[in-house]
Amino acid sequence: MSLFTGPMHFHLDGHKDLTIHNDQCKKLDPDTVWFPLYNGAAPCKPLVKVGDEVKVGMKIAERNDHFYLPLYSPVSGTVTAIEKFMNSGMAQAEHIRIQNDHKGTEVEAFKPLDYEKATREELVAFVKESGMLGMGGAGFPTYVKYMKPENIDLLAINGVECEPYLTADYININANTDLLKAGVLAFFKLSTAKKACIAIKEDKKEQIAKLKEVFAGTPVEITAVPNIYPMGWERTLVYQLTGKRYDRLPAEAGVIVSNASTAIAFGNALVNGKPITHRYVTCSGDALENPQNVIVPIGTKACEIIDAIGGYKNGTEDVLLIPGGPMMGKTIPNDQWVISAQNNGITALVNRQEDKSGCLRCGKCTEMCPSGLQPVRIAGAGKVRDDAALNKLHVMDCIECGLCSYICPSKIDVTENVRRAKNVVRMKQQKGGK
Repeated sequence: MSLFTGPMHFHLDGHKDLTIHNDQCKKLDPDTVWFPLYNGAAPCKPLVKVGDEVKVGMKIAERNDHFYLPLYSPVSGTVTAIEKFMNSGMAQAEHIRIQNDHKGTEVEAFKPLDYEKATREELVAFVKESGMLGMGGAGFPTYVKYMKPENIDLLAINGVECEPYLTADYININANTDLLKAGVLAFFKLSTAKKACIAIKEDKKEQIAKLKEVFAGTPVEITAVPNIYPMGWERTLVYQLTGKRYDRLPAEAGVIVSNASTAIAFGNALVNGKPITHRYVTCSGDALENPQNVIVPIGTKACEIIDAIGGYKNGTEDVLLIPGGPMMGKTIPNDQWVISAQNNGITALVNRQEDKSGCLRCGKCTEMCPSGLQPVRIAGAGKVRDDAALNKLHVMDCIECGLCSYICPSKIDVTENVRRAKNVVRMKQQKGGK
């Protein structure tokens, strides 16, 4: 970490007004879905074959390496292919193609569970078999966090949603407070924590008031946190809530963090016996005709979502299309990719060319880096492929939040330079180097 760090955060123009007060929330039912056969970087095994009939809630795939994660069909219909398809990370990955019969025929994925009567062991097993995962971006199997909690003081439910343009969590919370309550209280029981909180940005005053009313009489506090970026990052949030830093996992600081949408999905599983088959997605940006939130089956094409809300603005030819938000998301060349369970947004921005200049050595990227890194030195070491220097500079600690690029007065894509440097280290590791 640099000795010359500054505030390590920044207040951004969130542009959330484009969708946060828009009552429209279309529920799409596409003719075809391409269901992703991956969880993070891990491949998942299909449990169906071409020609099989599937129903909503039927287990159709699973991850079963060192972690387990069942995946459930979002539609009823027929499996027509298992094929490679581009995902939001611009990689070709296996997907199950399902022709939707639009009947919405369901099967019981699992029975609801009364979390108050269930033992902790029964709850852990339920989290595992219901396929709960991190819906804030990581997609990590949720049960792992709660298997063996030790010395946990705080359960933190992350409802911060600090990425510009995105409001999917906010809309989901407002629409599903009862399910949020069930999920949070069940997670609290699982965590063995002494206290719990739901972290919400301080400017969301109406939502804070509503949640305080919903959680009155429970051990769960509603905590207003500063409207700064990247407050939603686990390390920043844990430090804000506890004043503690940690090395690898929040549990080292006595905290378990779960996303608000994950808690809502868990509540839906407990109360209604429903797995994760659909999700709220924010489709926003100045290149779109009618930005809004949508509810879509997992496996819905991005282009179908954009078309359903009115498409791109007339006359908009050069668009930056980003899975997720503009800070941490990477631009993608087209809209022919599909939504996975952890995709919370599609951002479409008019591509405005900016004049770039050479690095001024002003140090702003170092001052603002929430990981306390030195992006200029990292870029230099990456350029000459000095992996030893990159390791000393802790390049792999970069979370690719995009703040260094945003703050750069020379308009340099600093984050991309750091990404390339991280690839230097990865390639060295793959070749067996240290």
